[in-house]
Amino acid sequence: MIRVKLQYEWQLQPGSGQVLEPVLFRVLYAVHSAGSLAGAARTAQLSYRHVWGLMGKWERMFGKPLVKLSRGRGAELTEFGQKLLWAEQLVQARLAPEIDSVGHEIERVLSHVIELSATRLAICASHDLALAQLRDRLAQDEGLKLDLRFVGSLDSLAALAKGQCSLAGFHFAEGMEQAAAAMFRRYLKPRRHKLIGLATRTQGLMVAKGNPKAIRDLSDLTRKDVRLINRQRDSGSRIEFDELLSGAGIDPAAIDGYHTEEFTHLAVAATVAGGMADAGYGIRAAAAHYGLDFIPLLTERYYLACRSESLQEPLLASFIELLRGAQLRQILAALPGYGTGITGKFYDVSDALPAKPAVGAVARAI
Repeated sequence: MIRVKLQYEWQLQPGSGQVLEPVLFRVLYAVHSAGSLAGAARTAQLSYRHVWGLMGKWERMFGKPLVKLSRGRGAELTEFGQKLLWAEQLVQARLAPEIDSVGHEIERVLSHVIELSATRLAICASHDLALAQLRDRLAQDEGLKLDLRFVGSLDSLAALAKGQCSLAGFHFAEGMEQAAAAMFRRYLKPRRHKLIGLATRTQGLMVAKGNPKAIRDLSDLTRKDVRLINRQRDSGSRIEFDELLSGAGIDPAAIDGYHTEEFTHLAVAATVAGGMADAGYGIRAAAAHYGLDFIPLLTERYYLACRSESLQEPLLASFIELLRGAQLRQILAALPGYGTGITGKFYDVSDALPAKPAVGAVARAI
């Protein structure tokens, strides 16, 4: 099995050879979490001497302190240390999905050349933490692999329509079926396609820990002291967010940052965690990942669309078994805001995407 792992590196000056050691960010995060160098050393599984030397080395390189020590109070990151850690988290949140997608695309091409592509299932999907974790777990074992590429909900469905993937992941809010249905029905036909439930997710506003701006609801986003970080156009989250604003009678032009976009839930959360925005719309699990406070606004359903005729294909049949198995349930149970009410169930397009308002989609057995 061919496996490709792409990485990036931090250089203080291009071509200087001064490359930041990845362990530095592990230690900074450990100091932030543990509140002491000794605790950070234990968390990072390094010696205290190693941690002390690492901090000293890079403080000399930067010419700025990374950690502030105080007698009886342990250690905490300086403002510069916090910003450096945030920058790494933002890079991870913004680039990791794209880097993974490129790596898996290289694997797919090379595997095809040596006739190993029969074990890879192509999925285009709106960004989702559960799917990413499932892909990573499957990559460690023999058998089915997920060729997963994260794009917006509408782009995913367009890729399915063009035959560029076997599954397309998209989502929309319960109670907003009619608003989203017209967009999604352009690509999904009742007889031609079938939907498989992945999970329900809680979406809302992510705000800094302690909610220092006292943000309570969408109306607070119009305040002059509040900056928003938004999701990209045509993403399922952006469609939901715009519908929420419309329902509340809020003009997007009144929101500072409405046109500032990120492409994943984690990138939005990292931007808020780094203090570059005061609020962002996204899933509860992303807020929890960065220790943010969360204001729930709605529950949404995440579906995987496929062509009805492909349901009996071996790869897709194996994947459906995974959706109904313990491995995915474990992943969902560990992600705050995720639910399993629709997981592994089949839905007709006409039920899940009604032309008129409906009480709820009806699951059908296959």
